[in-house]
Amino acid sequence: MSSILTNTSAMVALQTLKGINSNLSKTQDEISTGKSVSSAKDNAAVWAISKVMEADVKGFKGISDSLSLGESTVAVARQASETITDLLTEIKGKIVAAQEDNVDRAKIQTDIDALRDQIKTVVGAAQFNGLNLVNGSQSTVDVLASLDRDSAGNVTTSSITVAAQDLSIGGYSTKAAFTGTTGASTAADSAVMTLAAADATGVSLVLDDAITYAAGDSVSVRLGDQKVSYTVTAEDAAQGAAAVTNIIAAGLKSAADSLGITDLRIDYAANDGTNDAKLTFKVADTNGDGTSGISQDMTIVAQFENAGAGGLGLLSGVDVSTAAGASASLSAIEGMIQTSIDAAASFGSVEKRIGIQNTFVGKLTDALKTGIGAMVDADMEEASARLQALQVQQQLGVQSLSIANQAPQNILSLFR
Repeated sequence: MSSILTNTSAMVALQTLKGINSNLSKTQDEISTGKSVSSAKDNAAVWAISKVMEADVKGFKGISDSLSLGESTVAVARQASETITDLLTEIKGKIVAAQEDNVDRAKIQTDIDALRDQIKTVVGAAQFNGLNLVNGSQSTVDVLASLDRDSAGNVTTSSITVAAQDLSIGGYSTKAAFTGTTGASTAADSAVMTLAAADATGVSLVLDDAITYAAGDSVSVRLGDQKVSYTVTAEDAAQGAAAVTNIIAAGLKSAADSLGITDLRIDYAANDGTNDAKLTFKVADTNGDGTSGISQDMTIVAQFENAGAGGLGLLSGVDVSTAAGASASLSAIEGMIQTSIDAAASFGSVEKRIGIQNTFVGKLTDALKTGIGAMVDADMEEASARLQALQVQQQLGVQSLSIANQAPQNILSLFR
């Protein structure tokens, strides 16, 4: 039966064409985005898994950055340890040379002092992004190393622990060794004072005789941009706390006077059994008119360093100026060399481990990206072939619909 109201052939052709156009649109989306699953409506389960894995890839990128930072920090510490080992070995050579009686031990001691100062410089500079693993300021440092996800979806992190090594020479005392007066701010190991350019009264540094000084302890004073220091000897320490503060104060005054700072006057008051030894810094009124003075305000910083602290603290007491001191120093230097060797070896081992983990994280990230691609990426060869087939089907569908739409026209011939 033919009907002008219901064209079944046209309806079938139209539904077929709609299906072809829908598949064609999906295939074109795959080709344009490169993904077979680009949203949750394409495949909700696969899309959800891929998004979790993509989040993990982002996390591993951060972990890789953390490992690179940690590896660089440990590399700096390892290089510092190796350099310190070389310097200690050189000091050992000087100490061995001092065992001979027919040598100038004073000059050898000067060389040792210079090498010791260089070790202090290396320790102070061995930091990366402000983190120093060899100056005793740290005990352990954790480097973020992995992101772990269990079957239940719980995520935890794991770290590589780096043990810091103390290669410092001396350390700051936890006791107040002195007290700055007149505008001073005091700390456990330092006093900071400001001398005004026209201050004839001055500011004072008071050495506290309640502190027990040991050989190798040192007190330093920075006057503006110049610095003087005095290191306590075994002979100084043997004289008692009151006497040693007088020796330190007198030594600092002598050294400071030798700087020749214009219009700076330093007065020394010895410990008299009642009052502590004191150094007073003031401007000199050389012409008596009250106008003389330093050109600008001067910051005066005094600091006490305790030789008994630090991983290489015994280096402060190395003294080859006598035969007995040279002999004692030889056994001490052996232990310090071993300390620095152990530190370098420890840093080398953990640096290698961090490097291996960083390489693994990089490969793991690549594997995750490959897995994500296998789930959501479109097969471009298949999509290309499917596109051409669908385009042919679309053309045939349009032609079929056109033929079906012409069927009612044939009914007119029945009424001619």
